[in-house]
Amino acid sequence: MAETKNQQGFVFAGKKRSSTGQDGGDDFIVASKKSMLSTGLPSIWEDPAASLASARHEFGEHGGVNMSIEASATFTVMEPETMRRMFSGELGPDRDFFIYSRHFNPTVLNLGRQMAALEGTEAAYCTASGMSAISSVLLQLCSSGGHVVASRTLYGGTHALLTHFLSRACNITTTFVDINDHEMVKNAVVEGKTKVLYFESMSNPTLTVANIPDLSRIAHDKGVKVVVDNTFAPMVLSPARLGADVVVHSISKFISGGADIIAGAVCGPANLVNSMMDLQHGALMLLGPTMNAKVAFELSERIPHLALRMKEHCHRAMVYATKMKKLGLKVIYPGLEDHPQHELLKSMANKEYGFGGLLCIDMETEEKANRLMNHLQNCTQFGFMAVSLGYYETLMSCSGSSTSSELNDEEQALAGISPGLVRMSVGFVGTLAQKWSQFEKAFSRLQDSELYKN
Repeated sequence: MAETKNQQGFVFAGKKRSSTGQDGGDDFIVASKKSMLSTGLPSIWEDPAASLASARHEFGEHGGVNMSIEASATFTVMEPETMRRMFSGELGPDRDFFIYSRHFNPTVLNLGRQMAALEGTEAAYCTASGMSAISSVLLQLCSSGGHVVASRTLYGGTHALLTHFLSRACNITTTFVDINDHEMVKNAVVEGKTKVLYFESMSNPTLTVANIPDLSRIAHDKGVKVVVDNTFAPMVLSPARLGADVVVHSISKFISGGADIIAGAVCGPANLVNSMMDLQHGALMLLGPTMNAKVAFELSERIPHLALRMKEHCHRAMVYATKMKKLGLKVIYPGLEDHPQHELLKSMANKEYGFGGLLCIDMETEEKANRLMNHLQNCTQFGFMAVSLGYYETLMSCSGSSTSSELNDEEQALAGISPGLVRMSVGFVGTLAQKWSQFEKAFSRLQDSELYKN
């Protein structure tokens, strides 16, 4: 559906364009493919919330303040010749011509514009899951015989993809490195073969913070693309503005906020996003991890208040981490001054968004970790034992036996994952005083049971 523009520059839906381009006059916005996918925002740094507010607002077909959902799987044309021109690439979504929703869908494209604004990239496209975003990017950037250098501390599913699936199915190999050992990173790059340097802005689950500017310089000096998973730190960090080429997300987490949607995103240059949707060679187009338009609509309504949610997640995480440390617990949180990358994160972070909404408590053994989580959930209702993150309730899991279980014991040790490491995604329901009281009661019960046991 084409768009009309009022005097304030807002975008309204209009009637479908003719392929001759003669029925719209000046009332239609005709964009290039590059600008159709991009936000049109300046490349200089801008607060992510301001960038989102500057992105165009899509109104509904009948003037509704919310956009209409384009739920169609397929799209009609006005003249028979148009379809041939669409499949040849002469006409496309840049001129409001859509073929099929696995290729491009207007509602999903709108969410992509929001994600591009959020991450400060030229373009973005949204997928059915975070893992589909990650795998599609790697397959687009790497061919058979290619090589990836990756952080040894990654989400278990990503680690398994790189360790097992890509090597077996695609002949793409990976060298895992300590992402903070920059000499090790340099030495791992194989000239002419390494295509991607892959890491997480904040590692899952150890909360190691990557030096994105320095790592990007190292990679670019060797002709290597930098792909950063920013799932743990939306709003807090903007990897593309720090030098990364591509930013991937599991939108299922903080961006969704409701633990009810599975979704992902690829944010990067328009030429990469367009290549991934190419009819002949595009990883997204041909592998088909398509986002449903109704899901895209749901998510587009949540992104505008992401900044408010992230600030509260991060604020409470900072308060809890400080108080937990005073109780004598071994706490890992980048906001604490004793965290190894505290100053690094301060130097890179977007101001006023804090230090992230996750913290870790190292209970040393899985048995102690499980006892703590049992008290927190079943005795005082502080949070839930569940994987994932970014929910409005606090979620807790013992990483070594859950979300990092794809790593063997040696790999977990190299990644710094203790058997008793409790990953905690801090929620914001209830008052802070109320929730902290629940934690203190659970911890007191745990101490009493330890004394009784001894």
